[in-house]
Amino acid sequence: MTDVKQPIIVMGVQGCGKSTVGQALADSRGMRFLDGDSLHSAEAKEKMASGHPLTDVDRLPWLTRIAETIAEALDNGDPLVVACSALKVSYRDMMRDIVPSLYFVQLEGSQALIAERLSHRNHEYMPPTLLDSQFATLEPLTSVEAGVRVDLTRSPAEIVGLITTQIGQ
Repeated sequence: MTDVKQPIIVMGVQGCGKSTVGQALADSRGMRFLDGDSLHSAEAKEKMASGHPLTDVDRLPWLTRIAETIAEALDNGDPLVVACSALKVSYRDMMRDIVPSLYFVQLEGSQALIAERLSHRNHEYMPPTLLDSQFATLEPLTSVEAGVRVDLTRSPAEIVGLITTQIGQ
């Protein structure tokens, strides 16, 4: 059973529902929500908007900013729920080096379903053409990582219920 005050990252590819589920999860647990996209640099946003996926070198400062923001909030007694793609095990490991108590929730679904969702969404800097690169980069949450994988075809309320059951109250 994990601590109620444990920081949580809702992860997955673009369009999987990280922000929607993250906000609902934060609300249900009385925690603050942060969309990790708000911590991208202007250069990274420009690169993605032009249809180019970020590299590991591009992502590292962003992931570090997210983890440091989580650590600072946690030190202030304000654990966060954060939406962040966290696509690779190495990214999650680096973030856990800064915040060892991080718990990851991976929203997973088929590429076809997410592509369909993206066809109805206009994102400021994440065009649907980046979805292939997101799935190519994705390394699913492993059984040795603190976290849970959840089918994104459920409603946000059902997903939050499953996560809450998994984490414990």
